[in-house]
Amino acid sequence: MAGPAEEIVESCIFCLIANGGDKETKIITKTKELVCFRDIYPAAPHHYLVVPIQHIVDCHSLHSGHIGLVKQMAEMGKAVLRDQGITDMKDIRLGFHRPPFTSVDHLHLHVLAPTSQISESLGYKFIPKTYRFVTEERLLKHLKSKDLFSCFKS
Repeated sequence: MAGPAEEIVESCIFCLIANGGDKETKIITKTKELVCFRDIYPAAPHHYLVVPIQHIVDCHSLHSGHIGLVKQMAEMGKAVLRDQGITDMKDIRLGFHRPPFTSVDHLHLHVLAPTSQISESLGYKFIPKTYRFVTEERLLKHLKSKDLFSCFKS
């Protein structure tokens, strides 16, 4: 049963997309828990969002029980990149924006490739180890250590 932070929110665009209510957004792949689609403001030639179907507000809403979810999100993102012909997995970036730098209050993983081609005008939004962007690896490390908020420090 979904908890209060994990319900479907009718006013949330990502809940709408994830649950099939938005016919304009093309879903690239979907599982029982996750969906992946293109970012409408791409910062790289390949820029996708992986979102849970259940509404989770943001990184701050996560706890150690979400480690599997974050791993699944990363796995889906990498699989989509491979399906799109990306072979250099060292030239990708996966991560989450932290509030107040989120544009939609629904947890979403940014999947960007190649990082060497991230737009100069948007690149500042996706710099690892900054206050605004937390890589998936760093988030997982801190979820495992139960010291979540330290991963948001520079």
